[in-house]
Amino acid sequence: MTSDHQTPLHGAPDDKEAARERARVRRAEAHSIHRAGAALRLRDQFHDNMQVEPGTVVAGYAPIRHEIDPMPLLAALSADGHALCLPVVMEREGALIFRRWRPGDGLTSGAFGVPTPLPDAPVVRPTLMIVPLLAFDRCGHRLGYGAGFYDRTITTLRSTGTLETIGIAYAEQELDAVPIDPHDARLDLILTPEEVIRP
Repeated sequence: MTSDHQTPLHGAPDDKEAARERARVRRAEAHSIHRAGAALRLRDQFHDNMQVEPGTVVAGYAPIRHEIDPMPLLAALSADGHALCLPVVMEREGALIFRRWRPGDGLTSGAFGVPTPLPDAPVVRPTLMIVPLLAFDRCGHRLGYGAGFYDRTITTLRSTGTLETIGIAYAEQELDAVPIDPHDARLDLILTPEEVIRP
């Protein structure tokens, strides 16, 4: 854990963007130290502490930049018989959609250069969403990239049925308090390679 924690801040755009810049640096440093080993420990932490109901459709993501890699976890969930999907940006101000994906399936470059399933993959609705982030706190608040895709998507899916959200991160991405806005969606759990945090 680094000592560069945030003090509580709420809703000021300048404060939020400054927090993002610091979080990017912190995450990049953690990524350079831990990388693949953290992805395997994350998978094992999930396996040892969490249960997924049969029939759960799990949304993951293909990592970019210095995001912690969920692929070993997704492969394990697939091997256990769970259906997987990955997010796709359709509209800049809209919610994400999710296309079916299995380990080994091809990916294409989507919006913002994010790898996404091929366009002919069927659209599905996840009931468990694994969420990337820049920073988190123990109240379940998540600092994202600022475009609001996950906040809109989580809010939309929660309004139409069951959804559990799990933010995944390096432990070094924790802040004392994430700066939040009224529209920010809280996470149900945060998973790091070291622990499960239940807000």
